[in-house]
Amino acid sequence: MRLTSLVLALLSLSISSAFAQSGYYLDALRFSQAPASGSARIMGIGGTQWSLGGDVSNIAGNPAGLGFFRSSEASLSLGYSDWGIDTRFLGQNRSYNTGNFSAPNLSYVMANPKSSLETSAFKGGAFGISFQRIANFNSEFGFFSDVLGDNSIIDFYLQDAFGISENQIENFGLTGLAYQTYLINPIVTDQNGNPINSPNTYDSFVLGNPFQDENVTQEGTASQMSFSYGANFNHKVFVGAGIGIRSLSFSSYKEYNEEFVDQPLRTSSLRENLFINGTGINLSLGLIYKPIDYVNLGFNFQSPTWYSLNEEYEAGITADFNNYYFEQEDITLGLQQANTDLFLSTYNLQTPLKLGGGATFFIGKNGFLSADVDWVDYSAARLNSRDFDEGPDNQAIRNSYGSTINFRLGGEAKIDRFRFRAGYGFYGDPYSNSPDLDQTSTQLSGGVGVRFNTLYLDFALVQQKFNGMYRSYQVLDANDQNVGPVTYLENSITSGIFTLGFNF
Repeated sequence: MRLTSLVLALLSLSISSAFAQSGYYLDALRFSQAPASGSARIMGIGGTQWSLGGDVSNIAGNPAGLGFFRSSEASLSLGYSDWGIDTRFLGQNRSYNTGNFSAPNLSYVMANPKSSLETSAFKGGAFGISFQRIANFNSEFGFFSDVLGDNSIIDFYLQDAFGISENQIENFGLTGLAYQTYLINPIVTDQNGNPINSPNTYDSFVLGNPFQDENVTQEGTASQMSFSYGANFNHKVFVGAGIGIRSLSFSSYKEYNEEFVDQPLRTSSLRENLFINGTGINLSLGLIYKPIDYVNLGFNFQSPTWYSLNEEYEAGITADFNNYYFEQEDITLGLQQANTDLFLSTYNLQTPLKLGGGATFFIGKNGFLSADVDWVDYSAARLNSRDFDEGPDNQAIRNSYGSTINFRLGGEAKIDRFRFRAGYGFYGDPYSNSPDLDQTSTQLSGGVGVRFNTLYLDFALVQQKFNGMYRSYQVLDANDQNVGPVTYLENSITSGIFTLGFNF
């Protein structure tokens, strides 16, 4: 006999199995992706910065660029972004927008140049400290359909429950909740009507396909405190190194609903809440070389970020039956509810390293053109935990993700005190095999600035576009292909960034 509510003392390995629809391997990618960021000047030229020195963005970017500073500098950036998502599910479209104010960059550079009379190769250097937002997770999307779906989340519960004995199923995450709320039930007799001891196969008296809807709200940021130093040798070779301390906060709130027609079950609802926070550390090394006065060549190495993360997860299922008499257990079913206990875990995440290079060409004193390219292998991300079996997720990382080549182009024109900027960025598809959907990302930007003796003002407008897809749950067909519902996402993020800086 089942209880009408459930408090699980432990959600063991199966919680990651039941949670695979938004599992740890997806978090590994989410926390590994970091598009270019920095001051309004850098964002105005597409995020190009590997070979361009003398900007506060070098602190968290290529630290060799700090060697270009001949005076100290402090700056503050303020920004606003609007994340728009258009969703398509079963031919039906919905639109969502999420706005967010932020202070994406706060930087200080302390320069210590050598006197022009100094004859040694070392011409001084600069130390920089900055607080910079690396990633923004604030978004909302979902779907609502007045078309019957192709399957039900009950199909997922039935597949996940296969082979689990009835006396153990309560310990198996979302599927245990489905059992507690009578969405799935054990087959207790064989074909001849004989009772089965410890049944481990299940069925459901709910037939047909439902109307489906879901809403997903995500919040949080990843930020980095950077400490870097760059040195100048003969105004030709600039080298630098830095350490970054990252802080990460992410939360996800999901509610998935199904509505049935002419069935014992009126509606069912799955609610999931996920909270992740933690810290990480990384290293950066940089080199900029000036073969001639009007050319800079840059190289940058960014180590993996080694995160230590804490997770809290809870879920609940509500099933509203139409006063259905369930003969097998001699019970009339109305509103059934089951909730998990709060599942706590800690795990380590190692993100991929990044290798980058770039070149800047100066057009006299009238401006410059700059280009960057970098390489990231997302399949190199790794998870490690004592609280759950990370093996399936690490295998999913190796199988699903691949290496990408990203590039950025940008330029600046100088007219008296004023600066005019434009840029473009392209970020490769992190998935190794996604023939049905192009998940590359493009970025267009423009900006203006004005320079005074000890003060400067910059503004940039950036638009990033990329596509994605979201699966509410997994159902495998006879060929082991996932035929669960798919929502296609068209993302457009528009950001405005303002930077105020002082030289002294």
